[in-house]
Amino acid sequence: MVLLLKMAGAILAAALLAVTLLKSLIGLVGVLLVLVKVVIVIAFIGLMVVIVISMMRSRSRARAERDDF
Repeated sequence: MVLLLKMAGAILAAALLAVTLLKSLIGLVGVLLVLVKVVIVIAFIGLMVVIVISMMRSRSRARAERDDF
């Protein structure tokens, strides 16, 4: 009887440990997903800034060429 209780306690402890580790793993994955999303947003904003700068340079060059003639 004592051996059965020890085995049941060990199985219960292992199950609770697995649940706790799974919760922390899910939390870690959530944090990593948020970081990936933030990096994607920052990259998109950077790309938009580069496009706007390119457009402004193109306009100023076109205006300079037009004024030269």
